[in-house]
Amino acid sequence: MAVPVIDFSKLNGEERAKTMALIANGCEEWGFFQLINHGIPEELLERVKKVSTEFYKLEREENFKNSTTVKRLNDIAEKKSDEKLENVDWEDVITLLDDNEWPENTPSFRETMLEYRSELKKLAESLTEVMDENLGLPKGYIKKALNGGEEDNAFFGTKVSHYPPCPYPELVNGLRAHTDAGGVILLFQDDKVGGLQMLKDGEWLDVQPLPNAIVINTGDQIEVLSNGRYKSCWHRVLGSTDGMRRSIASFYNPPLKATISPAPQLAEKENQQVDDTYPKFVFGDYMSVYAEQKFLPKEPRFRAVKAI
Repeated sequence: MAVPVIDFSKLNGEERAKTMALIANGCEEWGFFQLINHGIPEELLERVKKVSTEFYKLEREENFKNSTTVKRLNDIAEKKSDEKLENVDWEDVITLLDDNEWPENTPSFRETMLEYRSELKKLAESLTEVMDENLGLPKGYIKKALNGGEEDNAFFGTKVSHYPPCPYPELVNGLRAHTDAGGVILLFQDDKVGGLQMLKDGEWLDVQPLPNAIVINTGDQIEVLSNGRYKSCWHRVLGSTDGMRRSIASFYNPPLKATISPAPQLAEKENQQVDDTYPKFVFGDYMSVYAEQKFLPKEPRFRAVKAI
């Protein structure tokens, strides 16, 4: 079994219906799929790779080498016990927002990443329209829900992560298994160094590196909005002794004040009640629960959030 790879350009041609069906299957049966020919210029993607690598070397690498995580891992390895390094990840990460303070020491980093984020946001919104159509929802429904009912109010963040070579990958997680809290996640992962895995039917599968593809996964709020038709998927990153893995994940999420609930049209269409698993809630309240329970089973998070 391999994570589906879908040619997004075929939405605009004779194979539109087939491509829509492939995306529906990716959302319903996988929660993960890879897009090729997605419309983001390859020249821009090559620049993103370049500035991200330079950014890590110039502004992050030394700090990571001297971090508490590295020190603790080395201490555990020296003891040669059965102990593992828990509750941390072998990851260097920074989150980019348009109005945040940006790194300043890497040439062209800000300009390149702003351009990239703009392209990714457009792709995220195109995907929400495909989901609307596949779910039988009015055009713009999911985008509106993820914008808190306003025109352009989604939270759009980009995590630039690097997973350095790990001397003892059996003792620490690259990134612990979790589902993503938000809406649509768009990942530009390393061309060569693997490590990302998703859980499918009880089995961990590699999300195979594919040059210049964009990996899509659906978050918890898409699961709620779709009344459980689309499931957020558990995923993790394994550490590796060789190769630096680059991972750039962008999150098209609701603002904290947004109200999220299953689309009533889905319950009516299927002649069923809205799934009791998913209460109507304020996204900020969900995030408060998620912050405490990110790496714990998903279903109790929905039950723990305060319904409105």
